[in-house]
Amino acid sequence: MNYISIQDIESLKKWVKQAIKIKKKPLKNKKLGKNKTLGMLFFNSSLRTRLSTQKAALNLGMNVMVMNFTSEGWTLEFEDGAIMNSGASEHIKEAAAVISQYCDIIAIRAFAGLVDKEKDNAEIVLNGFLKHATVPIVNMESATGHPLQSLADAITMAEHKTKHKPKVVLSWAPHPKALPQAVANSFVEMMQLQDAEFVIAHPEGYELNPEITKNSTIEYDQNKAFENADFIYTKNWSNYKEYGKITNSDSNWTVTADKMKLTNNAKFMHCLPVRRNVIVSDEVLDSENSIVIEQANNRTYAAQLVLQKILKFCATTSNGKFPSTGKKK
Repeated sequence: MNYISIQDIESLKKWVKQAIKIKKKPLKNKKLGKNKTLGMLFFNSSLRTRLSTQKAALNLGMNVMVMNFTSEGWTLEFEDGAIMNSGASEHIKEAAAVISQYCDIIAIRAFAGLVDKEKDNAEIVLNGFLKHATVPIVNMESATGHPLQSLADAITMAEHKTKHKPKVVLSWAPHPKALPQAVANSFVEMMQLQDAEFVIAHPEGYELNPEITKNSTIEYDQNKAFENADFIYTKNWSNYKEYGKITNSDSNWTVTADKMKLTNNAKFMHCLPVRRNVIVSDEVLDSENSIVIEQANNRTYAAQLVLQKILKFCATTSNGKFPSTGKKK
């Protein structure tokens, strides 16, 4: 069992209920992960993802090992048949196999390079571990998706939902750096599983991957999109067509208090970190309707639910053996 995409969830509604239940008694399954090890591999920086996932593992009684490949690991080669006479020092085949001997679950964070669209869409790092590791894999954000974040978003929205079919807006906002589409992609995929009126607002030319957005409503007028909204989720992403480029930095897309007045007293959401007074004004971010801190807190319970499901799944398969060690439960 792996957790790679929000599509791996068989019932989002059930998972959200289970996560909220975990949140009430986070140490209930403290013995479930006894003598099990989570290996967390970071090819990019992290704050919430690292700490929340580590806390989730500790809540389940797991041991945790963390490795930052940007400063600690050998440079990995992912291409089959590569002649490794420059650059990379170790092939994913050996690295994944070795790490699988040390860990019972491997969690990976590897961002898009935002240079080569085809390479990013191929998810070389994530798929390399999926192919060569012998233990379950958890996606802590890849080139094209962030399913732990979108699960936490779903939990947060459920806790604040006031009517059966809310209006939810995913709004692009300006940013000085080119950012990946991963968070936005997973949020879109998550919303497609919800009973909600969902709108994606962004400047023309900033369409996300059409294979992900599918038939979702697109609005190029941010003010119009905000009208009567119950949730405003704001996130920057770089251009998908002119891949990885910043082709629009219009400050008129910054979320302000005046724009929030167009909504139905909407809750403001953002995955964090957020650039104040660029993505969103201080007035909105510090308001009572801002639930970004609660969102961040729910990252723990999203990760804990995923790890708990994997541990339980492995405990009931492979003749009672855990795939990485072959030892009896």
